[in-house]
Amino acid sequence: MDSPSLSMTAPARPRNPADLFWSFTWLALQGFGGVVAVVQRQLVEKKRWLSAEEFVESWAVAQIMPGPNVVNLALMVGDRYFGLRGALAALAGMLLFPLLLVLVLAVLYAHFATHPAVAGALRGMGAVSAGLIAGTGLKLARSLRTHPLGPWWCGLFVAATFVAMTWLHWPLAWLLPTLGGLACVLTWRKLPQVQAPEEAQAKVLP
Repeated sequence: MDSPSLSMTAPARPRNPADLFWSFTWLALQGFGGVVAVVQRQLVEKKRWLSAEEFVESWAVAQIMPGPNVVNLALMVGDRYFGLRGALAALAGMLLFPLLLVLVLAVLYAHFATHPAVAGALRGMGAVSAGLIAGTGLKLARSLRTHPLGPWWCGLFVAATFVAMTWLHWPLAWLLPTLGGLACVLTWRKLPQVQAPEEAQAKVLP
């Protein structure tokens, strides 16, 4: 079980751009389907380059940016520590070896796609990936306790997003400006109420 200090702080950092490259290469080679679970475990729990709260915020930004989520996150993490060099190193790690592997797998899949064992294996991987994503979502939900909106409002937005995606089949282009925009506005209005007690407490402390 993670300690509170581990989830709240991120004391570690990559040693150099090469560390970023090989770390994201290893991360990308593990990301079969449930990539968000692998990313969270590597960057938050093992590497400790991001706290749980920082990961949730960075992943949210990566999701609304154009392009693959994990690639966007790699660019953000690399730029955070080493600027452009770090961003390019992390991007190369995400794409170089996985691209070669995907090309090899594509050739093999073209030959064996009709085999029943291959089709069954892919269905099994899909179930495992769904479980990984669900488990990671529950793990990251703990960081919402410190969100300015509070756990009840956050839970309401989570439920509304689930209903809109699963039952109403809203596309992402509708979800982001509606539920996402409403959550941003409410959080922005709530921030002064949260910051005022913190500033008052900081003035009292010696």
